[in-house]
Formats: sequence, C-alpha cells, structure tokens
Amino acid sequence: MEQNAETVANAIKGSLKVIEQDREKEIISRRFGLTGQRETLEQIGDMLSITRERVRQLEKAILIRLRVCSEEGEISELAAAEKVIIRNLTETGRIARVSTLADKIYGRKTTTKERAGLAFLGNISSVLTTIDENDQYHAAIGIAEYGTAPEIKKKVDEIVTLIKKNKQPMTLDELDSKLNYEHPSHIEAIASISKLLASLNGLWGLAKWPTVNPKNIRDKIFVVLENKKEPMHFADIAAAIAESNFKRKNVTIQAIHNELIKDSRFVLIGRGIYALDSWGYKKGTVSDIIKDILGKANKPLTREEIVREVLHSRKVKETTILLNLQNKDFFEKVGKNSYKIAEK
Repeated sequence: MEQNAETVANAIKGSLKVIEQDREKEIISRRFGLTGQRETLEQIGDMLSITRERVRQLEKAILIRLRVCSEEGEISELAAAEKVIIRNLTETGRIARVSTLADKIYGRKTTTKERAGLAFLGNISSVLTTIDENDQYHAAIGIAEYGTAPEIKKKVDEIVTLIKKNKQPMTLDELDSKLNYEHPSHIEAIASISKLLASLNGLWGLAKWPTVNPKNIRDKIFVVLENKKEPMHFADIAAAIAESNFKRKNVTIQAIHNELIKDSRFVLIGRGIYALDSWGYKKGTVSDIIKDILGKANKPLTREEIVREVLHSRKVKETTILLNLQNKDFFEKVGKNSYKIAEK
C-alpha cells in the first residue's frame, strides 16, 4: 500500500510540474485542497488580490490544459497512478466514493489531503470520470469507459426512483432483478454515490428511513427487534446494538430501557422483555390482556383457555395469570373452572 501512496503522490507532483506559473499552481492546490484544506473562489481571490470570477476562469483554463496534457501522455507519472486507480475501481464495481476508493488504495483511513489528491487526479485524467459532491451525490471517481458524469448520475437516480416506488428497503438481488446490470456489485457501487440512499444489513433504502439509517436509540432498537423477529430482553437489545453495524452504538443498558418505555412501538410483555406492537402485541397489564381475551370471546372461557391465550402475548408465569384471575373486581368465576368479565 505504501507503493500505491508513492505512485499517487508522484502523479500529483508530476501534474503540478506541467503548470508553469506559481500563481496557477497556487490556485489549483488551494481549490482541490492539495495542501490540506480546500478553499473557495472568494478566499483564493482575496489572497491573490483578484476577483472571484477571475479565479474561476483561471481554474477552468488550467484544468483544460492539464486534461490535454493527460490525453497526449505528457504527464509520465500519471499513467502509473491511473493503473492503480482503475485496478481498485474494477474491484469495487467500476465506480466508488472518493473516500472509499482512497481508503482502499492506501489500505487505511485516509486524510482529507490524500482524498483531495485522488480527486485532483480523477479530474485531469482522460480515462477517469469524476462526480462532484453536492446535496444529492457524494464525490466519486469512476472508469470513464463505463459512463460520463451525467450518465452515472442518471443511473443513480434510476435506483433512487425504484426504491421510492417500492416504498420499502430492497436487497441487491431484488434491485438486480429489476435493473440491467452485469452484477449486483455494480448496483451497490452506483447506489453508494447517492446521498439520498443508505444501506444496512444488506438492505438498501432511502436515507430518511430508520430501517436502513437509524439515527437515534429508538430507531436502532426497532431495527434490532425487526431483524430478530421475536421478543427480546432490554439487556439483549443493548448487546445487539453494541455488536451491530450502526455508526454510533455506544449506548448504556439504562438508556435502552428508558427509550423502550417511552416509545409506543415497543410493548412490555414480560419482565424486561419487549416486542413490537406491529406483531400484534398490545400494551397493558395481564388483567387488561385477560379482559381483552374474554371480551373478544364474548363468552366464559376455561382457566386453561385463558392461560393459553395470555401466553401468546405475554412472557409471564402461569401462576401470574391465575393470580390475576382471582381479582373479583375484574373477573367472575362461572362454574368450577370458567371465568367471565365481572359485571359492575
């Protein structure tokens, strides 16, 4: 990986050598953040005592000149860097976020300056395509023969539209069945460019959907229970969050318990055991559950029938159910072994 870093660094140096005037080198270095921090047209203009528009014109002219030099092979160091970039892009679906690609090339978490250098090379290379970052797209680099920037954005938008119409997260295989791509990895690469999408546990959905992009503790609890598909103790939920792929997962057991109590989506069905209300569980005491069961039956039920029905919705001991049945304010015994709701 050190060799890759050296190859990229040499390509950046070789490209800057093509620029003869120091002022122009300064503009490009500061605009791309090659010195560590990307600067605006206004900041550079103030520093050089020229207008913002003049900086923009110079930047455009310099980049055109560098691209021509790239196409004509006048930057000898660039070819080696392009080979490294394309090899890594081929392994990641032919396009990737600049940050993802840089981390892969360097074999570690890269700095802002290192990612800026890669974006600079992508912008001047004739065999690479770049996507500039905005509200919809992450900064990205792709192999030019597989699409221009507008063509790639169109593909991204197509995936976003498909997921919106589906109204729920989709797996890559589900997306692949509705799109025309050589491999699901290409879909994943293109989808990862969109700021409107997010993925979690193999599912792709809109970034605003908590099932793929949980932003708070409650959403993370929901995702854990939804994936488990069965009731869990709050301590087990906390452990599952700690072992998850969530971005922020350092939460205390007490914080988990507090959120479970507050959110109506979570139903306490036993000592510290919670389920989702969408599974058919209802809030309430054991007595409330018995009342609901007898009310729906509209007739007396035996002790065994009541116990069986309560255990379908509550993780409690049988003796707890029997004790609740003894409450004469709520239930009335009918015959030797049956009960009905007490008349008031």
